[in-house]
Amino acid sequence: MTSNSVTFSLNGVDRTVDVPGAETLLDTLRDRLNLRGSKEGCLEGECGACTVLVDDRPIDACIYPTAACGGRRVRTVEGLSDGGVPSLLQRAMVRSGSIQCGFCTPGFVVAVTALLERESNPSRADIADAVNGNICRCTGYAQIIEAVQAVVADSLAAGTGQEVEA
Repeated sequence: MTSNSVTFSLNGVDRTVDVPGAETLLDTLRDRLNLRGSKEGCLEGECGACTVLVDDRPIDACIYPTAACGGRRVRTVEGLSDGGVPSLLQRAMVRSGSIQCGFCTPGFVVAVTALLERESNPSRADIADAVNGNICRCTGYAQIIEAVQAVVADSLAAGTGQEVEA
């Protein structure tokens, strides 16, 4: 099997990995780089459990080839905290009860982070659209949307606009 050397920024750190040509980003993250936040769900790009950001755009890592990451910026749920301190969004999700089994949570956090980095005051419809590709079987979507709305309200009240990264 042919392998490729791929260099990309991963959570702000340049990384070079040798991967077989067809290896998915999810497999590279979990098996080679020991980043287990992105989950393996459907392996078809349908459930959103594996969502990561590539150049600030949410993608399904289970169907995205690692070879396509060359020269790009990849952020995983692990890269959204600040020195191990959960982001405002992550803390809001815990407070709102929008985490039950937690399997889908990383994908939701990553997808919503992308939205909040683009739009500091998204509507409920914007939030629902941003998480449209993510499936939750335990919590449901109401608490997740409420957590995002709480972050937006807190950020706007504090006059900071967008505070989801740190």
